[in-house]
Amino acid sequence: MTAAERESPGRPATRVDLVTFGETMARLENPVVGPMRHARTLDLGIGGAESNTAIGLRRLGATAAWFGRVGDDEFGRLITTALAGEGVRIDHAVTDASAPTALLFKERRSGTLTRVQYYRTGSAGSRLGPADVPHALIRSARVLHVTGITAAISRTARAALDDAVETARDAGVPVSLDLNYRSALWSPDEAGESLRDLVKRADLVFATEAEARLVVAADDPAGLATGLAALGPSDVLVKRGAAGVVASCAGTLHVQPAHRVPVIDPVGAGDAFAAGYLAEFVRGRPVAERLATATAAGAYAVTVRGDWEGLPSRRDLELLKSTEDTVTR
Repeated sequence: MTAAERESPGRPATRVDLVTFGETMARLENPVVGPMRHARTLDLGIGGAESNTAIGLRRLGATAAWFGRVGDDEFGRLITTALAGEGVRIDHAVTDASAPTALLFKERRSGTLTRVQYYRTGSAGSRLGPADVPHALIRSARVLHVTGITAAISRTARAALDDAVETARDAGVPVSLDLNYRSALWSPDEAGESLRDLVKRADLVFATEAEARLVVAADDPAGLATGLAALGPSDVLVKRGAAGVVASCAGTLHVQPAHRVPVIDPVGAGDAFAAGYLAEFVRGRPVAERLATATAAGAYAVTVRGDWEGLPSRRDLELLKSTEDTVTR
């Protein structure tokens, strides 16, 4: 039975702040710096842009639901157990007995370089399709969050993405899009055309400078933010790492600096940023507050190894504001 079939006709889904979906993978990484071939042990965890964001929302006090496909294997069970343990709703996740859970290998090649390699061809997650889309759940959400990764992993996943986006738009649910370009999945030309179409249908857009340039041409971050906003989104956030963020929100440009923190692991920082922004968006908070929480969440994420393990709670945000570089007792 598919996720859509499990919905009860005529019975509204419980209201949830954020609904997101995509492929979450088992993550293997070397615990010490150096080539992975010399590692004698690997740390096991999970990683996925959309599920990282869902966990971030939960830790900041919002409700979140994730759906997708995982294999009927220990890696699939690891994913669903970890998400449920973080309080993310997984009612509509599908266990696929005919395909394996995808893997990602994260190599800490040097103190400043991390390399990620994916094994996802033919995976359960890539078999996501329109029949897996829980329409009632999406219609009940305060925001639907999607990424460009889902558009790239397979034809059926792209169809599911289109279905979910149109469901949200028809119901008046804001659509959040993180461009999240992955060069291993498609070419810049393929991505640019597809992402441009998605940007036109989104209300909020997150992008790095390089990702934004796949869609629009501009010389600086402000121009990129303005160019993306001209395609339709009300909020566009151009992420600049340690340089902070430039945003175009309702036609007004905003600049927010980043927190200065030691970077242990940069992977997942963008997902943390999106989680912080969306956590305040669903609460109806002003742009300045959304940006402050987003940059704080991104700062916390990079100080801890792992794709999502360093995502902050509300208490953590207060600690960062009041006691940077201080021991609390």
